[in-house]
Amino acid sequence: MNNKFYITTPIYYPSAEFHIGHCYTTIIADAIARYKRLAGYDVFFQTGTDEHGLKIENKAKEKGVTPKEYVDKIIADAKDLWEQLGISYDFFIRTTDEFHVKRVQEIFKKLYDKGDIYKGEYQGLYCVPCESFWTSSQLIDGKCPDCGREVGLVKEEAYFFKLSKYQQKLEEFYEKNPDFILPVSRRNEMLNNFIRPGLEDLCVSRTSFTWGIPVSFDEKHVIYVWIDALTNYITSLGYPDNDELFKKYWPADLHLVGKEIVRFHTIIWPAILMALDIPLPKQVFGHGWLIIDGGKISKSKGNYKDPREYINAYGVDAVRYFALREVPFGSDGNFSEKALITRTNADLCNILGNLVSRTIQMGIKYFSGNIKNKKVTESIDIDLIDTKNRLKSEVDQKMRELKINEALEIIFELLRKCNKYIDDTTPWILAKDETKLNRLETIIYNLLDAILVSTTLLQAFIPSTSEKIFASLNINKRDFNNIYDEVEVFALGNEKPANLFERIKED
Repeated sequence: MNNKFYITTPIYYPSAEFHIGHCYTTIIADAIARYKRLAGYDVFFQTGTDEHGLKIENKAKEKGVTPKEYVDKIIADAKDLWEQLGISYDFFIRTTDEFHVKRVQEIFKKLYDKGDIYKGEYQGLYCVPCESFWTSSQLIDGKCPDCGREVGLVKEEAYFFKLSKYQQKLEEFYEKNPDFILPVSRRNEMLNNFIRPGLEDLCVSRTSFTWGIPVSFDEKHVIYVWIDALTNYITSLGYPDNDELFKKYWPADLHLVGKEIVRFHTIIWPAILMALDIPLPKQVFGHGWLIIDGGKISKSKGNYKDPREYINAYGVDAVRYFALREVPFGSDGNFSEKALITRTNADLCNILGNLVSRTIQMGIKYFSGNIKNKKVTESIDIDLIDTKNRLKSEVDQKMRELKINEALEIIFELLRKCNKYIDDTTPWILAKDETKLNRLETIIYNLLDAILVSTTLLQAFIPSTSEKIFASLNINKRDFNNIYDEVEVFALGNEKPANLFERIKED
């Protein structure tokens, strides 16, 4: 097996501080990256920021600072947020990085020399907040179909990329690679709404603002944001001048993007790669939005809190778990503080925290913290043990399908069974009968074993909680290679474990 895995988030636009929507994509990417690492893959997980364009230039002017000063502050804040969320990225790219600027200029020149970029004049409808050109037929009530704001008519000299040249190649690629775009609904949308009606050549430079990467051979032009932004996935790997990492990790295995930028990643980006004669990414997944009060989370509406407020109030793993568990990945989903509290109390506190606490306490109380498997097994044990033994392969399957919420559901189904197993086997009654102590020890061993297997998988999703459970079990962290290694004796020690989660009062 080719043991590498290259996963990316979109590079986020730092026009204002990051919100829970940015966290949503990044937490999911982090969980997938962590899961692959636990499975033994050499993972390269990249995130970053897309910093050029007219909107940033205007925002900086309003604040009386340079565009670079404006974005530097927001990016420092974003990196702090990622640290607090435990995001384990391997590389953070900024489109203002010197290496990126130089490589984008080389890529632009390469496409120009090949004849795939040419000079002309552009007249089109432009949305400044979205940095997007639209045709009049794509507008909704005369406004931008993505953000609903006004668009303006722009006319200027520009360079164009021959997107139309790659229409047939794109259609053929879609045909041969049905899983290139997921969910399938997004694939159908790209084909029916954008490709089949006919692709127009793409404006890839601007002269009406200066905050961008200059065209190296025509410096009054700056390279349009989508060429600048999309190529980040290869410039970070050294393309085109230093290809050691590029050879190792390209093509990307998974681009995670919000549904509003699927067309850029599945039409423009593949066409650029085809023009450069570079293999295409294996998969682009266009996920839905987190919705607040029925509307999109919006910087301009200010309808959200700093995500650190949720982390400080409820804990990092409560926020991570909610993002991963609450919404089927691909669909839109509602975010509310009430739903976060409900999910934390129901799953993390009642099911996981309660199970770990009472199992370890029974182990300490009845066996001074040393529990062996006495193998006094009854039929009631079989379902629990079988569920535990199937768990890894079932979760693997859900992760391959990017059904992250269902992967967590399966893990928590085992944890629920453990709680029911305690109720059905009544250890507190067995403890009163000395002739039943071997049976009691088997029951507690089975519970600890199921908790250990679940925790090994949960490291990808709620890593800090998993570390606490490993510490309470007095067992070194495991990966998937030794997930089912038998523990001869659980040596728990004699200290009562701290509660993993406190129940949150719902006001």
